[in-house]
Amino acid sequence: MKLEPEPMSFMPPVIAESEVEFTAIRAQGAGGQNVNKVSSAVHLRFDIRSSSLPEYIKEKLLSLQDQRLTKDGVIVIKAQTTRSQEQNRVDALARLNELIAEVAKPIKARRETRPTLGSKRRRLEGKTIRGQVKALRGKVQD
Repeated sequence: MKLEPEPMSFMPPVIAESEVEFTAIRAQGAGGQNVNKVSSAVHLRFDIRSSSLPEYIKEKLLSLQDQRLTKDGVIVIKAQTTRSQEQNRVDALARLNELIAEVAKPIKARRETRPTLGSKRRRLEGKTIRGQVKALRGKVQD
C-alpha cells in the first residue's frame, strides 16, 4: 500500500527548529585572527527515524546515497558560508528543508508513447543495410 500524496496536492514538509540539533564549531579556511576564536560555523544534526516526517519520506531519505547521511540515519549539514552563526543556522535549516522537499517530490509516471512512422522506417532501413553487409560476407563464387 503506497502512502504517497496525490500529485496535485503536493506540499513539501517543513522541518521545525525543534526537531534538529545545532552545534557551533569553528569554521575552516582563511579568516585572519578572528577565525581561531569565534565558533561561527554550524553543524546541523537531524535524526530521520525519530522525526515527524511521513514514513515514505523517511524511507526515501534513509535510502539516499549521500555523504551527509550517517549509518545511524542522521543527516549532518555543515554551514560556514557567513560570519554570523545565526545566518549559518538559517542556511543549514534551509538546506535541510531543500533536501527533504527534493526527496518528497512525487515521481512523475511515464506515459507510454508509440514510435513515430519515421523512426520505424529508419529502424527498418538500418536493419536492411545491416543484412546486406552480412550477406556480402559469404564465400566468393568463381
